[in-house]
Amino acid sequence: MNTQAVGEIPAAWDTRLRERGYRITPQRQLVLAAVNELQHATPEEILNVVQRTAAGVNLSTVYRTLEVLQDVGLITHAHIGHGAPVFHALEERQHIHLVCDACAQVTSVDAAVAAQFVAAMRDLVGFETDVGHVSLQGRCRACRDSEAPQ
Repeated sequence: MNTQAVGEIPAAWDTRLRERGYRITPQRQLVLAAVNELQHATPEEILNVVQRTAAGVNLSTVYRTLEVLQDVGLITHAHIGHGAPVFHALEERQHIHLVCDACAQVTSVDAAVAAQFVAAMRDLVGFETDVGHVSLQGRCRACRDSEAPQ
């Protein structure tokens, strides 16, 4: 289980970069911290957080850094909606993203809830499903409750 607190940079993040031949840079540390702080964020949202500390960092630096951090297994991305990919910390357990169509809130649920579906796809058509990139659209409980007739 992942014991890392929200917004906290993973332990040994710098070792993972060095082992893969990457240098430790302030930009990489700032981008990784922003991803962990925001939990699910687009490159533009990450840039906004990074620029609070380092105004000179630009969007292309953020994209390149996200690619490096993903390459070393510190972060991953999901396609939530029609916009840019959303980046988040790579956790020990895969999760599925639930996206509210009304308020745009993103909630994560353990991918184990889809175990029967994954097994059915493997058994029926021989397809190995990667549910770590899954996002489901719908309405969160708060939005459903607020729409209920009074």
